[in-house]
Amino acid sequence: MRLLHTSDWHIGRTFHGHDLLEEQWRVLSEVAELVRSEGVDVVVVAGDLYDRSVPSGEAVQLCVDVLERIRKAGARLVVTPGNHDSPQRVGAFAEFAAAGGLHLHTRTSRLHEPTVLTDEHGPVAFYGLPYLEPDPARQVLRTTPAPGVTEEEIARGHEAVLGEAMNRVRGELATRPGTRSVVLAHAFVSGAQSSDSERDITVGGVDRVPAHVFEGVDYVALGHLHGPQRVSERVRYSGSPLAYSFSEARQRKSVWLVELDERGLGPVRRHELPVPRELATLEGELDSLLQDRRYEPFVDCYVSAVVTDESRPLDGMRRLRRRFPYAVHMEWRPAEGRARAPLRYSEAVRGRDERRIVRDFVTNCRGTEPSESECALLDRALDEVGASEVRR
Repeated sequence: MRLLHTSDWHIGRTFHGHDLLEEQWRVLSEVAELVRSEGVDVVVVAGDLYDRSVPSGEAVQLCVDVLERIRKAGARLVVTPGNHDSPQRVGAFAEFAAAGGLHLHTRTSRLHEPTVLTDEHGPVAFYGLPYLEPDPARQVLRTTPAPGVTEEEIARGHEAVLGEAMNRVRGELATRPGTRSVVLAHAFVSGAQSSDSERDITVGGVDRVPAHVFEGVDYVALGHLHGPQRVSERVRYSGSPLAYSFSEARQRKSVWLVELDERGLGPVRRHELPVPRELATLEGELDSLLQDRRYEPFVDCYVSAVVTDESRPLDGMRRLRRRFPYAVHMEWRPAEGRARAPLRYSEAVRGRDERRIVRDFVTNCRGTEPSESECALLDRALDEVGASEVRR
């Protein structure tokens, strides 16, 4: 049986205000093409199908279209919700969807009930662990403390509830001798590397779980972290299909092609996905960024710019977008040696009247003193505020 391990589609997500539905459609359509070209039997999505618990109508329609395209390409699907999803919404009509080859594992109380698919070597059991928020999951799973562990320690992190979930999985799997197994889970496993775009799942300071929690199964398809990575031969993150932060600019987005043979886990290959629009971080004085020909290759990229002018450029982002229409972020960071040491509040106001304080504030924020016309506007604003206070 050949599997395609994916996760963290985050359909409906924006990138610094830019709609990504078109880019998501292009990349996820590649998943469908890969199903056809590689003869994939099952596509798994290990959480965060959507970016919000209440996705937009457009996001839902795109998701439906992608799932339908994958199914028509010849693969069945196994899906679990992540920390961004609403399990109730993702799992709606699950029993009906299963009849068409879409298997939705969204209920914590039934996480030990697998979807069983077969190939020429026999059955493969797919167990879907929805994202387990520790306290509510503990109530459903009736997790009890191990010797020397308090109830408070259980409630603090994910290890206890995931451990109980896997105990239930292993217990059910033991009733199926000779059955190969795949677990989908949405968690932060110790030793893996995070990115800036993942939502924090820390509870009481404890978010990581050790990889040994997942022992006893042939393959663990993880979701939550957006960088593709290998925790062990049997435990992997596929990462997100698109970059959702500039910290992911150097990641090569991909999926894992996993083969299960008659003995269990067979070869695992990584397949890189297309990049609809590259990300670039540029640094320099604004005039250089706008005129220097060496920046020409980045014109069609999503751009994050660090401008190093001695003073904050006026209309910096608007000017930047004249050359880089997909510029989404700009930070002013004067070149080293030009930055002024920060003033304490008491030093900033000592011996200064309100007009001087306001002008100094503008200077400190922008790096240049206000012009005569700007000073006149500031004085007028202060006068109007003073008159308003008198009238009261």
